[in-house]
Amino acid sequence: MDLHVLELFCRIVESGSFSKAADAMYLTQPTVSGHIKKLEKDVGIRLLDRLGHRATPTKGGNLLYRYARRILTLRQEAQQALDEFKGGLKGELVLGASSVPGGYLLPPLIGRFRAQYPDISIVLKVSDSKEIIEAVIDGTYEIGAVGAQFDDGKLQYQTFAEDEMVLVVPPTHPWASRRSVRVKELPSQPFLIRERGSGTRKIMEQALEQHNLSMSAFRVIAEMGSNEAVRQAVKTGGGIAIISRLAVASDLNFRELYAIPVAGLKLTRTFYLITHRHRSRSPICNAFLTFLGVSTRPHEARHP
Repeated sequence: MDLHVLELFCRIVESGSFSKAADAMYLTQPTVSGHIKKLEKDVGIRLLDRLGHRATPTKGGNLLYRYARRILTLRQEAQQALDEFKGGLKGELVLGASSVPGGYLLPPLIGRFRAQYPDISIVLKVSDSKEIIEAVIDGTYEIGAVGAQFDDGKLQYQTFAEDEMVLVVPPTHPWASRRSVRVKELPSQPFLIRERGSGTRKIMEQALEQHNLSMSAFRVIAEMGSNEAVRQAVKTGGGIAIISRLAVASDLNFRELYAIPVAGLKLTRTFYLITHRHRSRSPICNAFLTFLGVSTRPHEARHP
C-alpha cells in the first residue's frame, strides 16, 4: 500500500470529508476520489460510504484505519529517530486539549518549548475532554490535556496543573455584593452550563453530587460549547455560571464579573496530560513530556 494514499485515507476518515482531505493535502477532489477507488480495488472491499457531503468509514474502513494510523505513526517515529540520531529533533507533534489548558496553559509553554527546539512544529487542537480522550485512544493525537478523568484502561493520566472553578455573576446581579452563597440557593438561579463531555461540566456535577444535587434540579437556560461563550453570556446578564477562574481572570480584575464563594462546595480540579498506555511514543512526544516535567515512561503512572 502507498503510504501517501494511506495518509489521504486517514485524513478523510478523521475529517469526514473528501474535500477537506483534498485541501489538506493540496490535491483536487477527482485525484482524491481516484486514489480511494484504487485503494478499495487493491484491498477488495468498500472502505468509505458517502452520505451527502459526509464520508464515513465502513466496518472494513474502520479496520484499515486503525492499522493505517499505526503504520503512519511508525513512519513518523522512524523519521524522528533518524533526525535525533543526526543531532536534532525535527518534525511535528499533534496534541489536543480541552478549552482551559488549550486556551490558557499550553500556548505559552509551547512557545518556550519551540524556543529550545525551533525545528519542531506543534499542532494544538482544542475540543472537549471526551473528544480529546477518544482522539488519543485512536492515535490522532499523541498527547492530550484534559480537566477530568474518564475511565479507560488504555490511557495514562499524569497531573499537569491545578485550577479553581468559581461561581461568577454580573455586577448587576443581587449576589454581586454577597460574601458567599449556600449550595441550596443555586438551583433558584438561571444557570449557563457547558455541554456534556466537557471537563468543566463533569467536575461541577461531581461537586454537586456531594450535596445530593443534580443538574436536573437547576434552572438551566443554556448549554454552551466553550468557556468563552459562557463568559460572554454571563457578562451580558444572561445568567450565572460555574467556570474556570483562568477563563475569567481579566473580567474579575476589571470588575466586569464577580466571583462568589459557595459555602461548602469544593470547586478545585486537576488538569492531566494523557497518553496511550500501550502505544510507543515518538522522540518529539517524549521531549515535550520531559519539558513539562512529567514521566516519559508509558507504564509508570497508574490509572485510578
